[in-house]
Amino acid sequence: MPEPGPGEVLLKVLAAGVNNTEINTRLGWYSSSVRKGTGDTGEDEDRADGGWNATTPFPLIQGTDCCGRIVAAGSDGDAARIGERVIVRACMREHGFDSMRTLWLGSDFDGAFAQYLKVPEHEAFAVDCDWSDAELGSIPCAYGTAENMIERAGVGSGMRVLVPGASGGVGSAVVQLAKRRGAEVIGITSAEKRETVRDIGVDRVLTRADDPVAALDEESVDVVVDNVAGAGFGTMLKVLRRGGRYVTSGAIAGPVVELDMRDLYLKDVSLIGCTAWDEPVFPNLISYIEAGEIRPLVAKTFSLDRIAEAQEAFSAKDHAGKIVLLP
Repeated sequence: MPEPGPGEVLLKVLAAGVNNTEINTRLGWYSSSVRKGTGDTGEDEDRADGGWNATTPFPLIQGTDCCGRIVAAGSDGDAARIGERVIVRACMREHGFDSMRTLWLGSDFDGAFAQYLKVPEHEAFAVDCDWSDAELGSIPCAYGTAENMIERAGVGSGMRVLVPGASGGVGSAVVQLAKRRGAEVIGITSAEKRETVRDIGVDRVLTRADDPVAALDEESVDVVVDNVAGAGFGTMLKVLRRGGRYVTSGAIAGPVVELDMRDLYLKDVSLIGCTAWDEPVFPNLISYIEAGEIRPLVAKTFSLDRIAEAQEAFSAKDHAGKIVLLP
């Protein structure tokens, strides 16, 4: 049982979503030696540089997503908050929002794949809604990452946004959040998930077998929000308009890509990398939830003692939305 220190609260975990980052960390995928997607990365190598920010601090309890209930507060904490149902801002800017240094729940310190955890009190956000614990537990990582990319890319009304991997946790969040801002959204997914992606609000669906250039034309998209990367990266730059923006926070199909510099500089394209969440991101999400403007897609839930089975199901990529663990 963790003991909350000054400025911390103890949470009873109610739900914890499964994310790529937990798989990536377990595989050591962040190591510069890895050049393939997560599905092709073996687990039998020692990768000392495979952690999120630095060497992974073993032993480690993973779990970046947390919906929990405050059950205790540290010595200088606000006891009036005990009993609140909260979600935790997983990306913590411990040096303030003027610094890009980050501290991540479940990657840099013990996370939510547990019955209890402690977090800084100011990172636990109360939410007033009728959502299930599983729905709230699917929000922090995927929706925080998605909102951060959308915010950085300046997505707004009337823009055309292309989303590879639109059926995934982050992808489905991007679709909803971009639609909320009035954008036209085109999603790319597998043929089997076309209807699911259409149901979450995309205006047009392409399958992975489609050629985006042939389907959409060159210079036809304002923003690409891409956590897939891999061999399709070059095509994403082809469909961007002059002055367009490519934004990413992941590379599940492979981190090493081929870049034609002419597509970058001749078209005045901006490449935007996103890890550190900006200050408005999490308060924005809380307001969207409480206003009923978004609703997550929960694919399946597992009890915490079935975590290995849950991660196997996650890695198979046969689901749409989020897989969530329930202690």
